Amino acid sequence: MSKLNIAVLTVSDTREESTDKSGAFLVSGVLEEGHQLAEKQIVKDDIYDIRAVVSRWIADPQVNVILITGGTGFYGRDSTPEAVAPLFDKNMEGFGELFRQISFQEIGSSTIQSRAIGGFANNTVVFCMPGSTGACRTGWEMIIKQQLDVNFKPCNFVKLITTGIH
Repeated sequence: MSKLNIAVLTVSDTREESTDKSGAFLVSGVLEEGHQLAEKQIVKDDIYDIRAVVSRWIADPQVNVILITGGTGFYGRDSTPEAVAPLFDKNMEGFGELFRQISFQEIGSSTIQSRAIGGFANNTVVFCMPGSTGACRTGWEMIIKQQLDVNFKPCNFVKLITTGIH
């Protein structure tokens, strides 16, 4: 297994480390799979604050993957997709589509309010998920963890990330 350096960002106006269950879940998943935690941060739901953190991680050659939880809905200041999508070199439409398909089985038509997205920027894979722990569990266990496993066939992101071939 290739160990990847993964950064976790929680986007929330109300969470702090002691109440960030979704971010903690993602960190736990990263470590359980044998990856390295590059950094974990909580940022307010502000386009420019989000973009600043994500841009720094994308520019850092030591960060292979960015997992973002929160800010993907339609409420008030939810702005993660608007902050992150302009940074992508390539969009990963399949992530949001598959996330909503799986999520439909769990929460029904409420899944249409999920704006989960993914993309690729500067040899870094970025996944943006809703802020609930359940949504993070769906994204991590059903999609992301497999795509970050070098042994998952027929394809995964590990070779793409680690070789820089794209």
